[in-house]
Amino acid sequence: MAQTIFQFKVALKGIRPPIWRRIQVANDITFYHLHRILQEVMGWYDAHLHQFDIGGWQITDAETLAESWGDGSDEQKTRLGEQLGREGQKMLYEYDFGDSWEHELLLEKILPAEPGVHYPRCLKGKRACPPEDCGGPWGYEALLEALADADHEEHESYLEWVGDDFDPEEFDLEEINDALSSL
Repeated sequence: MAQTIFQFKVALKGIRPPIWRRIQVANDITFYHLHRILQEVMGWYDAHLHQFDIGGWQITDAETLAESWGDGSDEQKTRLGEQLGREGQKMLYEYDFGDSWEHELLLEKILPAEPGVHYPRCLKGKRACPPEDCGGPWGYEALLEALADADHEEHESYLEWVGDDFDPEEFDLEEINDALSSL
């Protein structure tokens, strides 16, 4: 039987212009594996808690699940194909409960695997990931405003924090796929 591939569009909510990625993954991977893939394609450092939400059903690590009030599943024991199976389905992936980075994942296509293609893979995307711990969408907006205005009172401190080479428009598909090849 041929392997089934899920194609997702991953969009970071609350950010304009949008930051997004289009990825393809096997439908039989665990949600934990998807978490690791999302960390790579978005550019996060996996330094914070996270969870998936499908219509109110939480999928997260066992410890977070044990402390939660809702219903859910252990991400290391739950496979994508057990929870998803219809094009057009959506789920949320929240990373860093303090900054509350919400990613909407839209299941765009369900495809047969292409022979000789390594999965997971990123097909396309736009813009760089925000820096960790910048305060969520609102903090990131403030950071970009300060970086764009050399006269802004926070310009120098933000520039020192993110570095001279930070480019919010940068997206390196080859670098992302190189990182994915080791997962």
